Amino acid sequence: MKISVVALGKIGLPLAAQFALAGHNVVGVDINADTVRAVNEAREPFPGESGLGSALRETVPAGRLRATTDYADAIPGSDAVVVVVPLFVDEATAAPNFGWMDAATHSIGQHLTPGTLVIFETTLPVGTTRGRWKPLLEADSGLREGTDFHLVFSPERVLTGRVFADLRKYPKLIGGLSPEGAQRATAFYQSVLTFDERPDLPRPNGVWDLGSAEAAEMAKLAETTYRDVNIGLANEFAMFAESHGIDIYAVIDACNSQPYSHIHRPGIAVGGHCIPVYPRLYLSVDPSAQIVRTARAVNAAMPAHVVDRATELLGSLDGLRVAVLGAAYRGGVKETAFSGVFAVVEALRARGARVVVSDPLYSDDELAGFGWDPYHPGDPVDVVIVQTDHVAYREIAAGDFPGIRLLVDGRNITDAARWQGVARIVVGRG
Repeated sequence: MKISVVALGKIGLPLAAQFALAGHNVVGVDINADTVRAVNEAREPFPGESGLGSALRETVPAGRLRATTDYADAIPGSDAVVVVVPLFVDEATAAPNFGWMDAATHSIGQHLTPGTLVIFETTLPVGTTRGRWKPLLEADSGLREGTDFHLVFSPERVLTGRVFADLRKYPKLIGGLSPEGAQRATAFYQSVLTFDERPDLPRPNGVWDLGSAEAAEMAKLAETTYRDVNIGLANEFAMFAESHGIDIYAVIDACNSQPYSHIHRPGIAVGGHCIPVYPRLYLSVDPSAQIVRTARAVNAAMPAHVVDRATELLGSLDGLRVAVLGAAYRGGVKETAFSGVFAVVEALRARGARVVVSDPLYSDDELAGFGWDPYHPGDPVDVVIVQTDHVAYREIAAGDFPGIRLLVDGRNITDAARWQGVARIVVGRG
């Protein structure tokens, strides 16, 4: 097959490489010329994706994978077009911003040829595939969906850093606008993916047809919104435990020792492209979802709650030098999308603190680009707040921070034995 993948980001490029590894001819489209150049030189345009470098070195020289900025080069004659363009959420209104996706879809439609299977993998509000992409593609192409081309939604269900492993591990969900489209999507994914044996699943691992695009759209929103709601519940438990001298982690471990409880871990923030974003996409189509809205509010308030605890213990943060450890939203991932660092820094500055930020994945210039003064362990500091669960932070000790008066562990990763003689706050511990 000739397969086109639209957007070669941290999900799209590994996906394109996977299709090429399966023996197909793949053309990736991206608006970033540097990304296109890197792919065509068989270089990783971003670090940290296990197996991506070797996949590029195997498929690009063999002629099975190439990249372009030109939709006219990629889309015509494709058997399948897979779209992984980001959908953003307006931070002020929490409404979905379709700008990039609309532009990409127009470009696809303008070059779409009969017989093509179009698959959107970007997480979407329920109804978007049928209500937005179908009429847009039909209008731009002059073709009819279900007759001249087929449109399907199939959500990506992978995490950056382990995309190839996750593609094997999790069922591939699909939902078409017609039975024929669903059949074609099933055959497509069966030809480009292989699946691990999963005896724990209610049906064999592989391609699962959910019966409609709307069901597939909701499945992705539901599985991610569940995590946000679960974390919100854990954070509420944590705040109660803090005020009653209880160790919430011991409580959660006890609860989860039987199979009906699956309480997640609390923490200083919920970040990334997925967990804090997809509940908002769900709320955009179900504004009456009280539980979802409340959980999102609880999680969004956690950075300020943690800073409040530090303020209460010290009496004031005014004029104190506070080091925030971790700009990334998740340990080991160089990404700040919706990272808690922004809210933590804002809350600290509102209380008069002199804020500095450190992260082993970011240079001083990169940190300064966000408007933060960089911090280097070994420099004097009054307060340290662990915002990201980087592995390196498990080994930090009081001696690394001259003058420290308080450690605030927002991720429950530090070793209490290393902090003897220093006040220490841990989210979820009284």
